[in-house]
Amino acid sequence: MSCRLAAAVVAIALALPAVAGAQQRFALVVSGATGGEEYAAQYAGWTDGFARTLSGRLKFDPARVTVLSESERPEAAATAENVRKAIASVRQQMSPQDLLFVFLVGHGTFDGVDAKFNLVGRDLDAAGWASLLQPLPGRVVIVNSTAGSFPFVQGLSGPRRIVITATDSIAQRFDTVFAEYFSKAFETDSADLDKNQRISIWEAFASAAAGVRRHYQQRGQLSTERALIDDNGDGVGTSAAEQGQDGAQASQTYLDQALPGAAPTDQELLKLLQRRSLLEAELAELKIRKAFLNTDEYTREFERIITEFARVSSEIRQRTKS
Repeated sequence: MSCRLAAAVVAIALALPAVAGAQQRFALVVSGATGGEEYAAQYAGWTDGFARTLSGRLKFDPARVTVLSESERPEAAATAENVRKAIASVRQQMSPQDLLFVFLVGHGTFDGVDAKFNLVGRDLDAAGWASLLQPLPGRVVIVNSTAGSFPFVQGLSGPRRIVITATDSIAQRFDTVFAEYFSKAFETDSADLDKNQRISIWEAFASAAAGVRRHYQQRGQLSTERALIDDNGDGVGTSAAEQGQDGAQASQTYLDQALPGAAPTDQELLKLLQRRSLLEAELAELKIRKAFLNTDEYTREFERIITEFARVSSEIRQRTKS
């Protein structure tokens, strides 16, 4: 009996490391061609801060985090060749259970035919990125935080793929701030909407979208960017302010590893939170449109939004009670 017990203990002990390491997490952070000192400092702040969050708060293995930028070191420069090398390296190590997170920060362009992410030297267009990512056996989350990023939704969409872009139209070509608010979403617990001690990709996306709206509102400007997420493979995309078909996969995808005792994702709560995000966006847009509406129209819309917001908030409180 004691021999059988000892054998069982050894078998369990050997199995534990395999379970704990079942999912490897890789990250590729690319800060492309800056085009000037002002942008260089801004992009460096965003990418360096996010790289620290990955290895710190999110506990990524530093050996599996690659950061490329306008570095003077050839091996760290944000060139198409180094991007290819980084993704090829991930492919050699990746299993179907693993996750690659790609974060693109910088400038993007669209010439009416091709959408490109501006690198040091020759750029990579959406088709080029799709070709690089297609052979990977695991899951991929790619965030293109640049202007002109909208075509990446259709170009990179696919099974087990989450694609986020800073813009929802080819007309949105001004410099974006989405990268700043997306990276900040992982720095504190404020983006943890369902209070399960983890921040999902959808929660980070929703938090960043809200941050972008506040950024422009505080400056008295109309927003020149509206982010999209696609996680169902249809290549359409949904904004944080819409009740679309996307969000199910992203709401259960995390960059961190589960903490002991972490609560499971509450799908009903997430639907309510998405609805509240929609109402917040509607209210913000209504305030901007106020000058173009008569008093009765404004009051009617305001009351509708506030009434629905109160109902949804009440349901959220009920589901989040301890």
